[in-house]
Amino acid sequence: MSQIPDKPALEGLEQKWDAAWSEHGTYLFDRDAAKAKGRAGVFSVDTPPPTASGSLHIGHVFSFTHTDVKVRYERMRGKTVFYPMGWDDNGLPTERRVQNYYGVRCDPSLPYDPDFTPPFEGGDNKSSKAADQVPISRRNFIELCEKLTVEDEKQFEALFRQLGLSVDWTQTYRTISDETIRTSQLAFLRNVERGEAYQALAPTLWDIDFRSAIAQAELEDRDQPAAYHRVAFHLTDGSGDIEIETTRPELLAACVALVAHPDDERYQPHFGSTVRTPLFDVEVPVLAHPLAQKDKGSGIAMICTFGDVTDIIWWRELDLPNRTILGKDGRIVAEAPEVIVTDAARAAYAELAGKTVFSAKKRIVELLRESGELIGDPKPFTHPVKFYEKGDRPLEIVSTRQWYIRNGARDAQLREKLIALGAGMDWHPDFMRVRYENWTNGLTGDWLVSRQRFFGVPIPVWYALDETGERDYSRVLTPDLTSLPVDPTSDVPPGYTEEQRGVPGGFDAERDIFDTWATSSLTPQLAGGWERDPELWDLVAPFSMRPQGQDIIRTWLFSTMLRSALEDDRAPWTDAAISGFIVDPDRKKMSKSKGNVVTPADILAQHGTDAVRYWAASSRLGADAAFDPQNPTQVKIGRRLAIKVLNAAKFVLSFPVPEGAEVTHALDASMLATLDGVVREATKAYEAYDHARALEVTEAFFWTFCDDYLELVKERAYNQADVGQASAALALRLALSTLLRLLAPVLSFATEEAWSWFEEGSVHTAAWPEPLGIEGDPAVLRVVGEALIGIRRAKTEAKASQKTHVERATIGASETAAAALRLAEGDLKAVGRVAEITYQDAETTSVLEIVLAPQEV
Repeated sequence: MSQIPDKPALEGLEQKWDAAWSEHGTYLFDRDAAKAKGRAGVFSVDTPPPTASGSLHIGHVFSFTHTDVKVRYERMRGKTVFYPMGWDDNGLPTERRVQNYYGVRCDPSLPYDPDFTPPFEGGDNKSSKAADQVPISRRNFIELCEKLTVEDEKQFEALFRQLGLSVDWTQTYRTISDETIRTSQLAFLRNVERGEAYQALAPTLWDIDFRSAIAQAELEDRDQPAAYHRVAFHLTDGSGDIEIETTRPELLAACVALVAHPDDERYQPHFGSTVRTPLFDVEVPVLAHPLAQKDKGSGIAMICTFGDVTDIIWWRELDLPNRTILGKDGRIVAEAPEVIVTDAARAAYAELAGKTVFSAKKRIVELLRESGELIGDPKPFTHPVKFYEKGDRPLEIVSTRQWYIRNGARDAQLREKLIALGAGMDWHPDFMRVRYENWTNGLTGDWLVSRQRFFGVPIPVWYALDETGERDYSRVLTPDLTSLPVDPTSDVPPGYTEEQRGVPGGFDAERDIFDTWATSSLTPQLAGGWERDPELWDLVAPFSMRPQGQDIIRTWLFSTMLRSALEDDRAPWTDAAISGFIVDPDRKKMSKSKGNVVTPADILAQHGTDAVRYWAASSRLGADAAFDPQNPTQVKIGRRLAIKVLNAAKFVLSFPVPEGAEVTHALDASMLATLDGVVREATKAYEAYDHARALEVTEAFFWTFCDDYLELVKERAYNQADVGQASAALALRLALSTLLRLLAPVLSFATEEAWSWFEEGSVHTAAWPEPLGIEGDPAVLRVVGEALIGIRRAKTEAKASQKTHVERATIGASETAAAALRLAEGDLKAVGRVAEITYQDAETTSVLEIVLAPQEV
């Protein structure tokens, strides 16, 4: 126990108690206790690993507080808590941060320089132009990634400790460690062995800045300016033209067909015929497909390989040729498709070769206008365009060879299993389950898991080379599982030697890495010791809780569910807790791209952690919360509550509890009976993942306790000669103990400080309060509180001090209420300084009249 300070304050509590919790191992996972209790006695959390690429923002504080509040409750309920922390190191965001932070870019063709020093360090330089960045080897680049993520993670941990997260900091993992790489590679190789992972050459959504493939789950639509260009295609029989409207005229050389709806009478006569493309004079068919829109443009579309996702569907379902003209750098490739044969057509193509899509579009419009095949002027409009969620330029579609994991898009049985597993979980709030189901049912392709980047988990395969030195993709070489982790670019497949690398009849390494979600989808396995610590895995899996944001249901939640379904045929958790978004005062979602993100360090320093935790915990799961850093009203309310907790605790503890004290007074019993109801309601709310409701009912009672009950009983509690003094002192102490434990999940520092003044150990490992069962009538506290408010109001209206004595007060009350008031009349007279109280029959309790003492009027 610690000494009660003369002036309790919130300042310094974060550092004091974080150090104490670390010293005493307050939040360590107790494996022996877990084994004694069994899986049912363990509460395990599949914690979101924040991306270690920059700084945490207020949204992290918001959602991680929601998790911590529930974890603290479960710990106090007697569960052995497994609460790890992970760091998501690898992936495109980390690479971009390293490029900007150090002014470098990776060039795998360069040799390693052990003495390399980056041109600068820090400042988050926003220049992303390759020309402004120094090229370095892959190994040098990865070393810089490792260095920067480690530094970021130290800052993240410091902030999370300041936030009071009750994490077991000995249970941490990184998504790029050797153990993580081993786990990720092992899970993938099992997918390969079972036929769940495969490679294919196919049209791929491609980010031309990152030079990497992008998965469906990582897409977002952004409104972009565009224009419809009306272009004339020439009927091969010479009978006229068919006019189409396109937003991608720069892809005319990649046109493979025109397509209209089967029911469109305008084009039915042309189905099965052919047309010749403008400028390039290539013969292409006119086809029918139900995805064509009769009311869009001229009702007939150009199919290019590939302008958008619909082009891919048409290309696949109509069995069309592939005439890709766009390279991985986002420029028109130098070599024209073989079908472009005339001199004029080749000359037109040469005008486009090497240009970006923007420049190529500008030039081809000029060429079409010169040839007379552009009808009218382009018609500008705005439409949604697909971007990589962390990218800056629209995605393109190029044909590449990639690795995929089956996800139910083309497997109805797997899709139904994923839906069933989702339905078997508890979702908080429940409507988030519908988002998961909609995503699962709306998948259009398998999960693309390979990335053409550098900092990540290597895909653990090699390819046999044929007699000409070309890769034989039908002969994929895999490592012995006991040799994991492996890096194919430096390790050798079984049965080969290093001398056979890259030579005919030898082997070639897979240079791609896994998508970051392919690793993060295994967070339960990474944290829980899958295939590394079987005892731990059996104790914590399936996990109790998956907390996360609603925006990554389609990525993190779905992919984790998929990997668990494929490996263990079960859901990876029993409950999913989904937080809402943080929005700015204009109700716009906070994001780095919008520039409206608030970093939490200043808010925490200015108002204190408990105040910020209170703000976060006041929002229910799934609900968006507005945050205005200039006027954080809810944070200020939380600070006031935390300070009041300290002051109220000091006041209550000033009354010693006599030996053998019992609760005998009706008002004391009424207060404790009312508090029993609060305990029951708060417990019910926490069990239902409704921390906001638990805080609401607890806070409401706490203020009644402070504003009414404390005022009512303080005279009796001070008076050692009063027969009711022991009852008041004991009731105060019992209520304080209960309230501190009820508030502990939210106000983690203030409650720990106040608890230390009169109890041993931590409030956070104390037992969650149970109803005391002291018999009392809750109506007594309620009606006496109403009467006290009435007396105070009457004095205020009379412009008298609250210390003014009252000769007589007349209170209107029902017979039942009056009887309750008489049980606590002594306390009411003492605090109101009332000499005599009379009662009049009335339906509601109110003060009808007060007569001030003559000498004080």
